[in-house]
Amino acid sequence: MSTKLTPEIITAAIEGFEAERRRIDEQITEMRAMLNGAQPKAAAAPEKGTRRTMSAAGRKRIAEAQRKRWAALKGASEPAMTQTPKRKLSPAGRAAIVAALKKRWAEKRAAAGKPQSVAASKAPHKKTAARKAA
Repeated sequence: MSTKLTPEIITAAIEGFEAERRRIDEQITEMRAMLNGAQPKAAAAPEKGTRRTMSAAGRKRIAEAQRKRWAALKGASEPAMTQTPKRKLSPAGRAAIVAALKKRWAEKRAAAGKPQSVAASKAPHKKTAARKAA
């Protein structure tokens, strides 16, 4: 099976060999430093540039500008969304829902000609009957 060497493959191979050469050069430098009695120091990596930091005021200005752009995009200039408290169901409301469901299921069972409920036709457990008697 023959493989064709395309320019991409050759370029990748060259980059790999150069990286290996750099690694070997660093190891040679460390070994020479050890031979001279000096402590090996990390090889100086080429500097890519320093990262600049942004002030809090700058971040705030950028955030406000982005919010303004989003508001214009949406077509409405709404202020930041505030969360509304979660609503809770009152016991009376819950009881009304339970009663409506029981009524609905009773009507459905009556229409189907089935007994009212399976639980009502069963005899209570012995333990339950003993507790009620005590």
